[in-house]
Amino acid sequence: MRSFDLNLARVFVLLYETGSVTATAETLHVTQPTVSYSLGKLRRHFGDELFRRTGRGLTPTAGARRLYEPLQHALAEIDGTVRQADDFDPETMSGRFTIALSDLGETSLLPRLLAKARERAPRVSFTIQPLDVADAEGRLRRGELDAFVATPVLSSHRTVRIPLFQERYVGMVSADHPRVTGDSISLEALAAEQHATVHGPSGHAAPRTVLAAHGLLDRVAVEATRFSMLPYLLEQTDLIAVIPEYVGEVFTASHRLRLVRLPFEAEPVEVALYARHEASRSPSQRWLVQFMTEVLGKRVSPAQLPPSADR
Repeated sequence: MRSFDLNLARVFVLLYETGSVTATAETLHVTQPTVSYSLGKLRRHFGDELFRRTGRGLTPTAGARRLYEPLQHALAEIDGTVRQADDFDPETMSGRFTIALSDLGETSLLPRLLAKARERAPRVSFTIQPLDVADAEGRLRRGELDAFVATPVLSSHRTVRIPLFQERYVGMVSADHPRVTGDSISLEALAAEQHATVHGPSGHAAPRTVLAAHGLLDRVAVEATRFSMLPYLLEQTDLIAVIPEYVGEVFTASHRLRLVRLPFEAEPVEVALYARHEASRSPSQRWLVQFMTEVLGKRVSPAQLPPSADR
């Protein structure tokens, strides 16, 4: 039986998960010709083309799909048992991470993330980019993102989805709304009010879905592209908005707004972290995923958030 270089297995798994020679080379800190040479050795070893170049990058063959799971599992076992010598030390090492967040994520999650990062990783910095669920997985695969947070369930063999927390929906109105005065609202009253809602590429479509399920889309007076505009809009009008409860708590802590219970149970939304597979992450990316999961994977009251300019 021919011997097999373990480094070739790592190249194979990365090519499978990223679909890119460039991203694989960057993750392994080698040149693209080195990765191409390794791919040639893999093809000769297995007697299979393994990957075909298409408009979407490298597409695995049936033979590659059969090989991926056992090789990925073997690498994960090895990495879990023997950690690499260049583990990332957040207290002493610098690093810049690129993360995609929706505007809700920037409002409610980013302050928590940065506050903890300043304590634990003072030399780490972040670039935050707007979330577009249509291409987020592709950007993660190509190495343009280190991670992203989203509510839609995206399924890909090239990424992992790590649930963080679940949120229910509530209504949000101005503190002195002339008609919605209690801590809850009836369906009849909800149908009588006009609504503000949001559409856009961040994938948080549940509020509009809730309104559609109860025949209330014709009551929408304004549709905007960002949830972060809602506090300013509702403070100045008598509109109502359906919003995740935690984000509503953040908004009401810094604006003249109130939350009200809805007259029906909307299915909770699950917020999740998306990243590359464990074996495909650099040491610093492994730290980032663990850090984000720990910091964001628990509910924190707005009173525990760092102060913002609005408060």
